[in-house]
Amino acid sequence: MNLEKVLAISGKPGLYELKAQTRGGFVAESLADGKKISVNVRHNVSMLSEIAMYTYTEEVPLREVFQKIAEKEDGKEAISHKESKAKLEGYFKEILPEYDEDRVYASDIKKVFQWYNILVNAGVTDFSEQEAEEKEETASEEE
Repeated sequence: MNLEKVLAISGKPGLYELKAQTRGGFVAESLADGKKISVNVRHNVSMLSEIAMYTYTEEVPLREVFQKIAEKEDGKEAISHKESKAKLEGYFKEILPEYDEDRVYASDIKKVFQWYNILVNAGVTDFSEQEAEEKEETASEEE
């Protein structure tokens, strides 16, 4: 599974995998418990592949942030998103030292760690750009 099919849906906890499109929205499956839900176009939905973190020089795609966490943790779970604000920010600074502290809030950092741990528990451990490019090339060749 790559991040192009992983969704964060406002008002719904956790992450979801896009399964199918419907006339009024789409069907998504929870990565935590496997339950399927119907999501209509009124929901605010974000694809993880489209999210980036602010730094002082550029925006770093979430994929790269996840990759840095995976390298630091050897593909295992990171610290809990329920840790103290200071501990989370300190850990995040190790991973992305140049993050913009004025535009990246503690709640954003909590989500990064929560989402990373959900993905690892769902068996997703390779966040490299190469993996995404290889899948795109394979899809292009199949067409």
